[in-house]
Amino acid sequence: MSTPQNLTAVLLVVLATVAVGGYGLRSRSTSDFYVASRTVSPLRNAAAISGEYLSAASYLGIAGLVVAYGSTMLWYGIGYTGGYLVLLVLVAAPLRRSGAYTVSDFAEARLGSLGVRRVATVFVVVIGWLYQVPQLQGAGLALHTTLGAPPWAGAVLVSVVVLVSVIAGGMRSVTLVQAFQFWLKLAALAVPAIVLLLVWRGAWHPSGTSAVAAAHGPPVRNDGGRGLYTLYSLMVATFLGAMGLPHVIARFYTNPDGRGARRTTVGVLGLLGVFYLLPEVYGGLGRLFAPGLAEANRADTVVLLLPGRLVPGVAGQLLTALVVAGAFAAFLSTCSGLALSVAAVLSQDVVGGDVRGFRKASAVAVVAPCAIALLLSESGVSVAHEIGLIFSVAASTFCPLLVLGIWWRRLTAPGAVAGMLVGGGLALAAATVTLLGAGGPGWIGTLLAEPAAWSVPAAFLTMVGVSLATRARVPAGASMMLARLHVPEELAAPAGATTRRREATTRPGTAAVRRAAGTTDRQVPPGGSRPGP
Repeated sequence: MSTPQNLTAVLLVVLATVAVGGYGLRSRSTSDFYVASRTVSPLRNAAAISGEYLSAASYLGIAGLVVAYGSTMLWYGIGYTGGYLVLLVLVAAPLRRSGAYTVSDFAEARLGSLGVRRVATVFVVVIGWLYQVPQLQGAGLALHTTLGAPPWAGAVLVSVVVLVSVIAGGMRSVTLVQAFQFWLKLAALAVPAIVLLLVWRGAWHPSGTSAVAAAHGPPVRNDGGRGLYTLYSLMVATFLGAMGLPHVIARFYTNPDGRGARRTTVGVLGLLGVFYLLPEVYGGLGRLFAPGLAEANRADTVVLLLPGRLVPGVAGQLLTALVVAGAFAAFLSTCSGLALSVAAVLSQDVVGGDVRGFRKASAVAVVAPCAIALLLSESGVSVAHEIGLIFSVAASTFCPLLVLGIWWRRLTAPGAVAGMLVGGGLALAAATVTLLGAGGPGWIGTLLAEPAAWSVPAAFLTMVGVSLATRARVPAGASMMLARLHVPEELAAPAGATTRRREATTRPGTAAVRRAAGTTDRQVPPGGSRPGP
């Protein structure tokens, strides 16, 4: 364990995060804090989205699952990337044209209901908090494995750094931090991976290493078809869950227009496609050279430990330090995006939508998941599996809301509420039972461990069925709102630049809600009131 080098790597990442985030001190307006005044370029936004999306599950968890279960787990990386293709086709540009700042804003604007907004806000907070928990647990695992620190230390350190970054400059600050951290994560995995492949193929023999004995990974077991169900359910969760993650959706509001949102999504697909080649390398080599990690329930540490096992001496210590730096960047970037999205909805709906309210909400958005992570520090569930469960919740709530809200005129507020409650409630119940270890073996445990295959259809069917039963409740401005979502900006509003400047000065959500109702788009001060349903 090269403690000095690893400690230096962690401190450098923390200092770089604070330094880069200092740019956000230029943020002054509400629009700066929520959507960086909608001026983020597609390339920078793609890097920022990739930075916050590549979480502990991507950096540590996928490799650990490959070590434990083999090639079937490669679908995690494929699904995480493929979800952005679905998002590109169905959601990205229309969502940006809505003029909203958050998912809750979109829900209220599309359906004209404060009730739908409140339910959406609850699920944003729940998903945001739950998604932060495995990041904080991963931080504790990384510090404990590489520095010998107590497991709670990583969670507390990440929470403090994230809170400083978010409070300092909101979206403008976090955007730069996440873009920087993506490139750091990519380099931190790529450089050691190249060296490890050279060692494996015998093209390079580090000093003190003549050969490395290979071992076989855990055998593949016949599970009576449960593995096939798990695969399909995992595909549903990852393909549809990306569009339901609040911190991902919030990013598309920062693009200047719908075309920029589409270009951003294409950029994300390219960046993720490159990144997800790397965890598989560590997982495959881990099955050969460190199969004992799976047997000891430490498969999630394979990325952190493999460089030191295959490359002894100073070179191995430096490679390990680089991997540790990338891991910490993963925890920080994802937690920053999640804290930002949760703080945005709490600020608007609980403590007021101005900058001061945003900063108060940020404290709640960071402290609560830190407390949960400390309570669940001994859950025993892999990081990637925890995040897979959260993807199931996201796919069962916001995916139906966004897809039907953008593409189906007859969606009603009662239908949206019922669908989110049924889908989200089922997925949350299954996730809770799984995390508590009460699912048991056999098909019952499998269905609860991978609920997306049945919770997502339940959400869609409920949302459609209740909407058809309440067709008299279709919002009066539904056709106008759908036209706004689908007509390019240059056709819908020739004075697009002027419109965007007006949106940047209004309180979050009010512009979109007034347009959906067909009223005049006037400036409203940060403390102004929001129209009723």
